[in-house]
Amino acid sequence: MRLHVGCAMWTHAPWQGRFLPSPLPQGERLRAYASWCDAVEGNTTFYATPARSSVESWARQTDPSFRFVVKLPKPITHERRLTGAEEELRTFLEAMEPLGPRAHALWIQLPGSFAPTDLGALAGFLRGLPRSHRYAVEVRHRAFFDDERSERLLERVLADAGAEWIPFDTTTLFQSPPTSDAERDAWTKKPRVPRRSRALTDRPIVRYLGRDSTERTVEGWRHWVGTVTGWLREGRSPTVFIHTPDNADALPLARRFHDEVRAGLPELDPLPDPLPVEPLTLF
Repeated sequence: MRLHVGCAMWTHAPWQGRFLPSPLPQGERLRAYASWCDAVEGNTTFYATPARSSVESWARQTDPSFRFVVKLPKPITHERRLTGAEEELRTFLEAMEPLGPRAHALWIQLPGSFAPTDLGALAGFLRGLPRSHRYAVEVRHRAFFDDERSERLLERVLADAGAEWIPFDTTTLFQSPPTSDAERDAWTKKPRVPRRSRALTDRPIVRYLGRDSTERTVEGWRHWVGTVTGWLREGRSPTVFIHTPDNADALPLARRFHDEVRAGLPELDPLPDPLPVEPLTLF
């Protein structure tokens, strides 16, 4: 029984010297992060496919049980909208090969304009993907949440491919007006959709966005503590990513979420002990 938790990135300026040793060379930052969390969102791959040597470094810095949920590049999902992107997909898949089992799922985040009428493109794209990977899809068009028929059609397309539906829970963010610059920025950029918490596979993935207030973030995730506990009891192996608008305390919050689930499931495997903030020395 294992719950994986993580953040939206593995390096973040507010973490340096507070939670992670500082300074750290580029090739050691992920290793330090992986002592706090055992999963990470691969958001940077949305903007550019990394060099294979960079991905090899990610693999060297993490245990094989570490989970990457890696986003497909923007040209595939947003510009070509899943059609005619064979070359870009091939390049991306080849770059990800060094991750091996760490590539928990390849994440297909679709634009808000990707509507139920586009499901044929998604179905065709998923059918053409190699079975060597797992896939997870994030949609943002309101019809998939408000219209039961559209929701069921999407679930059918995903089920046929063995793919998961990633919910991005922003309900806590939008419960009340923003109170910080980071929250105001998130209000203009994050999708405002209803919470969804039905798993389609044995490896559900959740993205949860709280507030810059720790108390409000923790209060808002109570639903997910119960849902994730239930998934674990069913034999599922979930991954949960904790976000806040500024992400300044996302690292300890991810561990706190894990601790809250483990309080009700003591048999759950614990997270590793974080590295000391001060770099280790010989003397």
